Amino acid sequence: MYNTIKDRFHKILPNVDFCSLRYVEEQSEILSVRQNIVQAPSNSHDSGVMLTIMDKGGLGYAATSDLSEQGLRNAIKLAQQWAELSRNKSLIHFSQMSHEQGEYYSTVEKSWNSVSTADKLDLLLEESRQCHHNDKIVDSQAYLYSITTKQLYLTHAGGEIIHEQEYLIPSLQVTANHGVDTQYRSFGESGRQGGLELLDHIGFVGKGTQLADEALQLLAAPNCPTDNMDLVLAPDQMMLQIHESIGHPLELDRILGDERNYAGTSFVDLDMFGNYQYGSPLLNVTYDPTIVEEIASYGFDDEGSAAKKTTIIDKGILVNPLGGENVANSRACSWNRPAIHRMANLNVEAGNSSFNDIISSVERGIFMQTNLSWSIDDSRNKFQFGCERAQLIENGELTQIVKNPNYRGISANFWRNLKMVGNADTFKVMGVANCGKGEPNQVIRVGHASPVCLFSNIDVFGGAV
Repeated sequence: MYNTIKDRFHKILPNVDFCSLRYVEEQSEILSVRQNIVQAPSNSHDSGVMLTIMDKGGLGYAATSDLSEQGLRNAIKLAQQWAELSRNKSLIHFSQMSHEQGEYYSTVEKSWNSVSTADKLDLLLEESRQCHHNDKIVDSQAYLYSITTKQLYLTHAGGEIIHEQEYLIPSLQVTANHGVDTQYRSFGESGRQGGLELLDHIGFVGKGTQLADEALQLLAAPNCPTDNMDLVLAPDQMMLQIHESIGHPLELDRILGDERNYAGTSFVDLDMFGNYQYGSPLLNVTYDPTIVEEIASYGFDDEGSAAKKTTIIDKGILVNPLGGENVANSRACSWNRPAIHRMANLNVEAGNSSFNDIISSVERGIFMQTNLSWSIDDSRNKFQFGCERAQLIENGELTQIVKNPNYRGISANFWRNLKMVGNADTFKVMGVANCGKGEPNQVIRVGHASPVCLFSNIDVFGGAV
């Protein structure tokens, strides 16, 4: 298919300043078991192209699933019409687009199709059965979500990029209930890039019993106290904290106001870059598409720019937005959407403290795991997040488990209170499979990796009981 599309593209090239074609083919399958009952599998297969024209200051897009030569001609014609209409009306000066050549492939040890559907369902059934060893477990769901993508990017001046990637998103959720109290535990690792070997790497197999036991423990636990105290966050909650209070406010299009009428603005403005103290000197954040197993790793973004690791926050100082010349993060969720500024792999770099060092340094605090709820204002500044599970820290030791833990803060103040950063042993690669943004909406995969982190003087409170 690549050669066919390439031949057709070069036959229909118009006489314009810039023209590109982005072909995307995506196949996915979801296998699911709920309460020991196999659910109907879900399969999808989608393919098409996006054509982009830049000419005399105008920009136009057109997408089509008709991959014939005539179908591509029709799309080119429509894109040219939009470019003509937008000429002299754009607020943006279109810079020179790249014409890179290259390839990027996921590292896969055990592909999705190398294991039978029956065997994959047996694995999910076993995890589901492990969850139901007590009548207070009222619900459970285990699923595997596999996605395979093939992408070809071509430009009129010889740019040619191939991406072929495989993703696996496993999930395991347990619900326990007693009277009016309902508690949840879930497998918080989310998705990665790779094949079924990831299930062993992330410890998915055998997790059902542990999650069920933890959900039952929460039913018997007291409510989280309300106080100002030290807060230790596990990587599966740091993922959400990074996403909402660093990732979204640093997207360049949001800073410039493009998302204002839909997903909000940002408390960050352009004058802050290079001088703004976003966090404590321990905070180092990178955009890093080079970690091969992270879900948003790639060689080039969807406008053909080569991806490389870039510092976003250096020793607490804000240095780069997510977008612009230094960060190749123009991404689209499919062939029928234009690329916009998106998070990719946005990570907090590991520090020097072991988990024991962090816990032993806390006189009175709390350790929270696994996001349960989130709320953040339109400027991505004031937030309130809830977790599934927490454990008090008293005199340097983890003690009582508590339920319904929540915390609140203001983004910059929160990150400036970063007190200790975990070392490489506490660092975990994680991801968000369903980040929404843009009009029309685009749901995209976003990677986040982080160590365990300690924050001081945080408002902590218990939820409803």
